[in-house]
Amino acid sequence: MKLRKGRAAGAAAVFVAAIALCTVGCNVVGRINNENAQQDSTGTAVVDEVETTEEPTESKPDKVVHVVAAGDNLIHYSVYKNAEALAGGVGYDFKPMYSEVKYLVQDADLAILNQETVISKSNPVRGAEGGLLLFNSPPEVADAVIDLGFNVFTMANNHLLDMGTDGLEESINFWNEKAKENDLTVLGAYLNEEDANNIRIREVNGVKVAFLAYAHHINGFDSLLDDVPLRVVKNEEEDVIERQIKEADEMADVVIVSAHWGEDDTTVVTEDRIELANKMVDWGADVILGCHTHTAETMEWIERDDGTKGFVYYSMGNFICAQTDNFNVVGEMPDFDIVIDGETNELRLENVGCIPTIIHYEEDFSNMKIYPYSKYSPELAERHGLPYAVPQGTYTEFGWDVINRIIDEQIPEEFRKLDK
Repeated sequence: MKLRKGRAAGAAAVFVAAIALCTVGCNVVGRINNENAQQDSTGTAVVDEVETTEEPTESKPDKVVHVVAAGDNLIHYSVYKNAEALAGGVGYDFKPMYSEVKYLVQDADLAILNQETVISKSNPVRGAEGGLLLFNSPPEVADAVIDLGFNVFTMANNHLLDMGTDGLEESINFWNEKAKENDLTVLGAYLNEEDANNIRIREVNGVKVAFLAYAHHINGFDSLLDDVPLRVVKNEEEDVIERQIKEADEMADVVIVSAHWGEDDTTVVTEDRIELANKMVDWGADVILGCHTHTAETMEWIERDDGTKGFVYYSMGNFICAQTDNFNVVGEMPDFDIVIDGETNELRLENVGCIPTIIHYEEDFSNMKIYPYSKYSPELAERHGLPYAVPQGTYTEFGWDVINRIIDEQIPEEFRKLDK
């Protein structure tokens, strides 16, 4: 659908080469015909017909990249306590909690995850306990999601400074080292301005994919960045976002933007997000992966003036968490194919949709695990730890019918992948 400048130049080169080939071919045919020419009585040349056969040309195959993504990997206290129990009290083992969705991630060529919490070994592990919304996760989290198959990690979110600037720098260096060891792409929080402007590009199956990530706010800790070189690009910096998306558009075949935006625990897509999403697509973004609201939200195509389109998932919701409202435990895993046409080099997105997921836990947050909708059941829903009595004394309803109601309300039918 979208033909970039780089591809247009390539197409032009093919066109010129084709003209040159045709010219040479015509001259050869002309010489053959002249050799077979005879003159009639008036001196006019008579040309015998010479049969020519055209060699069939093989069509070039499309380049295809299968992509899955996931929302907030939010490691609450009860999440890491489950991992601690699974490890037998020695360290943490998060892998079993992700096991039911592993086949989906490993089936992808590109698997993108929003890592919502920092990993700072010099600080104590925290998961928002004690009423303080501060997070710091053990390094075993990284081992688990890398083993799961994710190869792109975005870090632009409101919890980046929960452990201060030293904790953030440590977390960036931790993930950069993991990237070197495991061939990962990591972005969203940067050591300095130069690092922030180093657009991450990953080539997969011959397709160059650029990644960018932006944050709405940093929980009021923004001023901590004033005196350090660390850099986080925020949504309000539209001039920077426009420049980076346009640069990425020139450098790569596809541009994927992670947008940390919106208000917690809401399912209403506000006008400011719709406006920014349209701007991003106009600037060159092909896919927008929304995070932060901790709820599954709708998704849609956005058309540019030239008729090409981008796609926005306004919020993927949580990947894992220990939150206690029904809308917090139903998430989305975007699932789509990037296709570069073998003949025209045009970009199109195919099979676009998402796989609903359910974060399961039972009494006292035990037996925590993520399930795709196809593997969940009414029986599991009956065992869920919801409804849960919150401190205010109210209850949140839950059950198989509630899960289906949330999916019906938030995920347009044409984009639901319920059988994967």
